[in-house]
Amino acid sequence: MTTEELAKRVKAVAYLEGDFLLRSGKRSRFYLDKYLFETTPDILAEMGRRMGAFAGDADMIAGPELGAVALAAATSMATGKPFTIVRKAAKEYGTSKLIEGTPVAGKKVLLVEDVGTTAGAALEAAKVLVAAGATITRLVFAIDRMEGARENVQAAGYEFQAVLNAKDLGIK
Repeated sequence: MTTEELAKRVKAVAYLEGDFLLRSGKRSRFYLDKYLFETTPDILAEMGRRMGAFAGDADMIAGPELGAVALAAATSMATGKPFTIVRKAAKEYGTSKLIEGTPVAGKKVLLVEDVGTTAGAALEAAKVLVAAGATITRLVFAIDRMEGARENVQAAGYEFQAVLNAKDLGIK
């Protein structure tokens, strides 16, 4: 699938217009519903392949819950590298972990994320991973809304990559 074909598929499946409040607190006239494109098999598989191309020397993949779990799994399958899930908060039962799955201590980790506006959730997940002993190789977003995510990731000292951006989708 070419970049143009992928962008067309994502926009057809997940682009919504209206008045939306984003996680960042910003209001937007459009919304990219990650659950719509991440639950579409051909898009998810292609995102996993493309995100996997950024894995490089990473030992494993990580994704913040809930939105990036499918992307982390698809990237894991595309690369053959294990993955882990970073929770927003430790669950109050069972193991009470912030990080679920393959242990990250001493590992180089590719952090994947769905839609980047300001990258707040991804940067929070990166902090959790680093506190657990991981080294972040880079952050890769499925879609960059081009509203500050790149700048915030780079200001935090990480490499930023995105599979698609708002221009690819014809939004900006």
